[in-house]
Amino acid sequence: MTKTLRLLALALLSLSLLAPAAHAQKVKREPASAVKEPRKASAAKRKPAKVNVAKRSKPSTAVASRKRKGPVLAAAPERPSFGQLAGLRGQQDALDIKSSVALVIDQDTQEVLFSKNEQAVLPIASLTKLMTGLIISEAKLPMDESIVITQDDVDTEKGSRSRLRVGAELTRGELMHLALMSSENRAAHALGRTYPGGMTTFVALMNARAKSLGMTDTRYVEPTGLSSKNQSSAQDLATLVNVASGNTTLRELSTSPHHEVEIGSRTLQFNNTNRLVSNPSWQIGLQKTGYIAEAGRCLVMQATVAGRKLIMVFLDSTGKLTRLADAERVRRWVESTPAKPVG
Repeated sequence: MTKTLRLLALALLSLSLLAPAAHAQKVKREPASAVKEPRKASAAKRKPAKVNVAKRSKPSTAVASRKRKGPVLAAAPERPSFGQLAGLRGQQDALDIKSSVALVIDQDTQEVLFSKNEQAVLPIASLTKLMTGLIISEAKLPMDESIVITQDDVDTEKGSRSRLRVGAELTRGELMHLALMSSENRAAHALGRTYPGGMTTFVALMNARAKSLGMTDTRYVEPTGLSSKNQSSAQDLATLVNVASGNTTLRELSTSPHHEVEIGSRTLQFNNTNRLVSNPSWQIGLQKTGYIAEAGRCLVMQATVAGRKLIMVFLDSTGKLTRLADAERVRRWVESTPAKPVG
């Protein structure tokens, strides 16, 4: 009996010693469980933020910026064109022409088939090169004479690029070809710079020739069209196209789809800036494109449509293809109603 009581006492003593340890372990586990619960609640609060795409995109931009190791610069908005500032853009017309200014004339009869703001005087960009080519061609200068591109021919007006490096040597004929076909600015500038008497004489001749043609709205200050001070109206440009289309050299060079030139050990291929010249549905006798921000997209053409020789002028068009789409609209209209003038 005494031995049994002793064993029972020892058992009770063991239980009393284990109870605090078990309680301590329970207390230690409870804080860990308590920490997990707030995390779940916090995650639940953050879930709505995933729906906000704008907020999520900002950190991504910041990360991308850090990867590029430089600040993210916002693209500068394009300067409004003169036509836009004058409120010419977006005006409705019978043919839904997108260009701010348009003029379509039957070259043989001089009948105006379509007109839209044709008297507006605007910057004409590289349409300028058509007069540049006319002056060079009429001067009968040797086309095989070599001309070297110099630092003076580098564009400081707009900072445009050129594949004609300083020091490149080409013939006058090649420079004419590139200026009229691919609108090469250094080529056009070199043509004016090397004209007998220099650039001042050349620009004076450009303005004198315009005056002789009755182009009273036209003014030139340089031979490339990079300056927004080179300005004209659709009526004046139609007059220039009419004269230039009678010049075999200007017709051939302006409508050439592409041309290769050898400069030192390099052979460079240049393409026409007007894709319509390669379109078999078009019969284009002469053309010239142009673009600077102040002028918008410009295009002049002499083309045969439905058996009629037409002169088309489009100024201050938005988008790279809009001026071409306008020409297509005119062509379809003339083909469907060849004798009915509108506008």
